[in-house]
Amino acid sequence: MKVLVINCGSSSLKYQVIDMENENVLAKGLVERIGIPGSVLKHEATGKEKVTIEDEMQDHKIALEHVIKAILDPAHGAIKDISEITAVGHRVVHGGEKFSASVKIDEDVKKAVEECIELAPLHNPPNLIGINACEEILPGVPMVGVFDTAFHQTMPKSSYLYGLPYEYYEKYKMRKYGFHGTSHKYVSQRTAELLGKNPEDINIITCHLGNGASVTAIEKGKSVDTSMGLTPLQGLIMGTRCGDIDPAIVTFLMEKENLSISQINDVMNKKSGVLGISGVSSDFRDIEQAAADNNERAKVALETYYKTVKKYIGSYMAEMGSLDAIIFTAGLGENSSEARAEICKDMQALGIEVDSERNNVRGKEQIISSDASKIKVLVIPTNEELMIARETLEVLNK
Repeated sequence: MKVLVINCGSSSLKYQVIDMENENVLAKGLVERIGIPGSVLKHEATGKEKVTIEDEMQDHKIALEHVIKAILDPAHGAIKDISEITAVGHRVVHGGEKFSASVKIDEDVKKAVEECIELAPLHNPPNLIGINACEEILPGVPMVGVFDTAFHQTMPKSSYLYGLPYEYYEKYKMRKYGFHGTSHKYVSQRTAELLGKNPEDINIITCHLGNGASVTAIEKGKSVDTSMGLTPLQGLIMGTRCGDIDPAIVTFLMEKENLSISQINDVMNKKSGVLGISGVSSDFRDIEQAAADNNERAKVALETYYKTVKKYIGSYMAEMGSLDAIIFTAGLGENSSEARAEICKDMQALGIEVDSERNNVRGKEQIISSDASKIKVLVIPTNEELMIARETLEVLNK
């Protein structure tokens, strides 16, 4: 069985073709600048040279047609006939309370995804566009929706309710949903495999640290708390997002700076985080370099970021009562030994100690805790595409 995994952004389309018999990636690629001059498809089939295809792609349907053509190409493709694609797995960011698991897509599912647009206005619309484009190009091929929010639907009310009048939850479903669920689920399952345990027998904290970042408490295989909230703005300080702030700051700044609702949203989502503090960049590599060059604001940005991750780890340890492992994943988590070391620094009293030599690793699975550490600390590269393909297969097998 070969699964095509699709992840649509507003002007982009990421894809992989995965053979589920052995979970090998047959091809992968990215289409950028859809609907914008300069559209480009970067495609790579396993064992073959990368190719770049430049052509104007006015919409996602045309982009998908280029993807299918690249996958089938005799010179740089991965399959001989489109009939080899037995299912398509779609990443969908927000499923609200409607979806606690992946589902086969039909008209009712698409309607439910559309109803969640107000909760994820930047993400759900292109996700729907990708689904509709695939249905046109691949009629009759089963489509499965895999939701970023689904993994966190196991959280208890005490974790997801806000301290607001309960009527707002009843009327508008105003609650914490959490995101990066596919990534948190993948690395939690992989952790259990690496430790030789059943997921139901361990408690772990997963740190998905990138430009967007979140921390999740996973108790006996289930998400019981997570840092992102109603939207991906809550929680950690991120590349350009402010994370947790005093809510009164919003109205205070709107009044002082004469900002509209859209303008304050822009400030919190696109101009804040480590970019806002450092004034350097939203890319942690740039900030680390600036800090090494004695840029004081860059140093403060990093210290503030590390401290917020540390706070969430500590609070989730207290919440679960016991902890077996801490996992670092995603761009920064997988590649920055400095970030991992600083986050775990001075946590020996909690049973957490990183070995500096083991921590000298980038982008590969490794236990980085010392032999004396009571709690295992691991680096596990995330693989959301494989998780989506697995979920797709599971849904179809039902």
